[in-house]
Amino acid sequence: MGKFSEFIFSGFLGLFWLSARAFSQTQEPQVPCFFIFGDSLVDNGNNNGILTLARANYRPYGIDFQQGVTGRFTNGRTFVDALAQLLGFQNYIPPYARTRGPALLRGVNYASGAAGIRDETGNNLGDHMPMNQQVSNFANTVMQMRRFFRGDTNALNSYLSKCIFYSGMGSNDYLNNYFMPNFYSTGSDFTPKAYAAALLQDYTRQLMELYELGARKVVVTSVGQIGCIPYELARLNGSQCNEKINQAIVIFNTGLRKLVDSFNKGQLPGAKFVYLDSFTSSKDLVRNAAAYGFEVVDKGCCGVGKNNGQITCLPLQLPCDDRRKYIFWDAFHPTEVANIILAKRAYSSKSQSFAYPINIQQLAAL
Repeated sequence: MGKFSEFIFSGFLGLFWLSARAFSQTQEPQVPCFFIFGDSLVDNGNNNGILTLARANYRPYGIDFQQGVTGRFTNGRTFVDALAQLLGFQNYIPPYARTRGPALLRGVNYASGAAGIRDETGNNLGDHMPMNQQVSNFANTVMQMRRFFRGDTNALNSYLSKCIFYSGMGSNDYLNNYFMPNFYSTGSDFTPKAYAAALLQDYTRQLMELYELGARKVVVTSVGQIGCIPYELARLNGSQCNEKINQAIVIFNTGLRKLVDSFNKGQLPGAKFVYLDSFTSSKDLVRNAAAYGFEVVDKGCCGVGKNNGQITCLPLQLPCDDRRKYIFWDAFHPTEVANIILAKRAYSSKSQSFAYPINIQQLAAL
């Protein structure tokens, strides 16, 4: 396992700590607030009340979650739920759909299943809030927050500058756009290189808008190895990754890391960006599965068809008995155990292979 060995041990320690206790009742969070932008990997209920196939507010989703069914696309905690715990928050960051008033001061989750950088991404599944809408929703939040600072913009900006902003976007721009030729023309309109450039151009603008609204400590995550998720495995022979998708994603991820470098080198004064390499992290989970306690790396715990990946987890379907042995909960999303391991790594990894140029714990301390 080489350089990954330190994360295996610390990952288990983090998993034990997060699993053995709820939120600390005395610990103050390391940052005053936590704002989240993304897709179904971190959505915690924003899609529940809209007309879409991209929703998870039914059993067995949430089967291992203390609050039960919430709209999270996994059996328990999401990546950002685990990250919120590591940052010391006493409660999970609530969804934008039902957060108003003083609760805004601790942070909001704007993520929406099927969302992408491009507005049309995910339209094949129905309604959703793309990144542009999520940024707009944050702008509305900032306006509401002003009254708690009596209109003092400097005080509000100072407060926001201490908060963590997380953005995980891009997966659906490939899964539910570029590689869905029956519904979208982007696959024929763009080469993989040109498409990545177009995505990065839009994403740059969106991240700069967050900066203008007050974001200074920003975490962006690359797209994971989605050519190897159960959904893609099921579309091929059941065991072979879709390397055409993975190769296209690497182009985007490489550009995103370069974007983080440019932001950190003075393009956005006062800002610090962290790049999480989800592609490397997800590959490592599979490669070193046994060391993390996983036994099943190519099938969803809940789903239908080959690899439990041809149709995602259906209402009231009986999932696998031991979710701890599975990396994937359904055709697309990790289990709670996988999310906790990935969050612990992003938070405290000493390797720039996973968190670059610093980890989230170091970012919070700035």
